Amino acid sequence: MKVFKSANPYDQSVVAEHELMNDEKLQSAFGKAEAAFSQWRSKSFNKRSDLLRAVAINLRVNKETYAQTISIEMGKILKEARGEIEKCALACEFYAEQGERFLYEQIVSSDAKKSMITFQPIGAVLAIMPWNFPFWQVMRATIPCIMAGNVVLLKHAPNVTQCSKQIEKIFVESGAPEGLFQSLVVDIDVTEKIISQDIVQGVTLTGSEFAGSSVASLAGKHIKKSVLELGGSDPLIVLEDADLHQAASVGLQSRMQNAGQSCIASKRFIVIEKVKDEFVNLLIHQIKDIKQGDQLDEATTMGPMARIDLAEKLLKQKNDSLINGIDLITGGSHNGCNFEPTLLDNVKPGVPAFDEELFGPVASIIVAKNEMEAIRLANKNRYGLGASLWTKDLDRGQLLAKEINAGSVFINALVKSDPRLPFGGIKKSGYGRELSAHGIKEFTNIKTICVED
Repeated sequence: MKVFKSANPYDQSVVAEHELMNDEKLQSAFGKAEAAFSQWRSKSFNKRSDLLRAVAINLRVNKETYAQTISIEMGKILKEARGEIEKCALACEFYAEQGERFLYEQIVSSDAKKSMITFQPIGAVLAIMPWNFPFWQVMRATIPCIMAGNVVLLKHAPNVTQCSKQIEKIFVESGAPEGLFQSLVVDIDVTEKIISQDIVQGVTLTGSEFAGSSVASLAGKHIKKSVLELGGSDPLIVLEDADLHQAASVGLQSRMQNAGQSCIASKRFIVIEKVKDEFVNLLIHQIKDIKQGDQLDEATTMGPMARIDLAEKLLKQKNDSLINGIDLITGGSHNGCNFEPTLLDNVKPGVPAFDEELFGPVASIIVAKNEMEAIRLANKNRYGLGASLWTKDLDRGQLLAKEINAGSVFINALVKSDPRLPFGGIKKSGYGRELSAHGIKEFTNIKTICVED
């Protein structure tokens, strides 16, 4: 009997084992999804909003329980886990309040007597989600789908199966119809079987570039809509006139939060040569204040990485970069899943620290002679998820932001996802958008209706 194991990354202790679903249970899940969709699609926006508000209440009432599960399963410190739960609740409330407005039919002018555009649900959406934000990634992708009248089948990462089951339980406890949201405890080899089902009309994936390519191929084969939110190697561009203290503080927060395991973390620090030394010294000073340790200890400010294989991959990327002439400023070693905060200096294109996504607490310092070279270096990467730009000249900053190849650019601020703003990337960072009015329409039938006498 194959099982998924939930293990505490800090000490590798196994906290739970989960039996995988057999074919009979999987077929039953498809049937429940179909039955749920036949009812849910016709529910009023008010009824859908009521469910989302109930989910938000559940999340807040049981925040500590859910935060503990997140921290134990994937290593996030408790403060960050609590913040993740709160963000999920806010997303539920946002779509409960705004969903009807986003999906309200639009009257447009045409040659017809009357023409309109409607936004109707399409069926079940398969959500293939990662482990690094085990509640937020799921809610970010699926809450808009549910508000739009769809149902959800969740295939979560194996190492956060407890989180997956808890999310399903939240929907049940909040009054969702049976089959509206189901957690499928299945291995990767049944992904195509799920996508091929008639009830499944869309696939949304947050994960690696490789996973995105594989899932997009399967979705294309079966002619199903897909949205991909993939990797990132986000640049943090520091111009000469930047507030260096603020840029260093926010940059380090972005890079080291969640032990560096965030797709929109600032990973490549592109700094104008004139201010590079001062900026790096500020980073070194602030790194000393990071307290690594047990993620359940309230005094800990950075927990372990989620799995040993991830830490070992990061170590190899770091070592391969050093072999090619990159300098190590500080850090660089690991003990199990506990990886030291690391700074690499004089990073250039052609090494993993520049070209690849380093999914852990390693920041790359890249020197640029001027702002135009900084933009060129920022764009010289196959990813295009997010970016931040630091300057006191806000007008100039907005002009430069338009030259950066990314799905979002934040000026003098931390790159983050926000329910009010569309989220997603370009190039190898994927396609489609989550959140905002754009995200809720991704998995709808945008239907034209024309009326004549």
